[in-house]
Amino acid sequence: MSDGLLLLHAFPLDARMWERQVATFAPLLPTVAPSLPGFGGTPLAGPVLTMAAAAERALEALDQAGLERAVVCGLSMGGYVAFELWRRAPQRFAGLVLANTRAAPDSEEGAAARRALAERLRAEGARFLVEQPPALLSETASANLRRWVRDAIADQPAEAIAAASLGMAERPDSTPDLSAIDVPVLVITSTADALIPPDVSVQMAERIPGSRLAIIEGAGHLSNLEAPEEFDRLLRAHLGRCGLL
Repeated sequence: MSDGLLLLHAFPLDARMWERQVATFAPLLPTVAPSLPGFGGTPLAGPVLTMAAAAERALEALDQAGLERAVVCGLSMGGYVAFELWRRAPQRFAGLVLANTRAAPDSEEGAAARRALAERLRAEGARFLVEQPPALLSETASANLRRWVRDAIADQPAEAIAAASLGMAERPDSTPDLSAIDVPVLVITSTADALIPPDVSVQMAERIPGSRLAIIEGAGHLSNLEAPEEFDRLLRAHLGRCGLL
């Protein structure tokens, strides 16, 4: 078995959000980008997509690719899954990238909003979310990128989005795990992220021993889509620090 790169996608998209990164890095090292349960045409893992079920899907993807270890890169919800994967199988990590994500759980208000979203999705379908998606992009994002994101959301079943929303609402607090992470860590944030502001990522990075922090100017929450060249540059450098490139 060998080492490679594992890419874990954001909510409410699927693995296609990593197409640029897969094209960039697959020629250089084994690269795996699974769609989490219910997304991208994959089977649901039940009425609630727990981070545990999502982490099991990530482990399956590593095993299917013959990877013993990986630099695990999770963006937003993918970061929540990466934390759960760390708790379950730290020996599978060659490094970690936490992009536009947070370690802390939702506030009571935030969790209630996720549960309300799931209830509405199950009652109405996902059309309203496609027409008015969350603030995944900056105000300066191109019309083409906005269209791509809306189309990607439209491709996901309402039940899958609802299950993931409920799973994120009940996810555990990963803050206590930060001080014990002993692989190279890169924390990426972006100045126009309206969902997880940069100061949240800065505080998280400060609690991870030896981590490096990178702030991408002008990009929104989906920093790999809005600033792909800078994101790839940062990821390439981190893969080098982890000894994979």
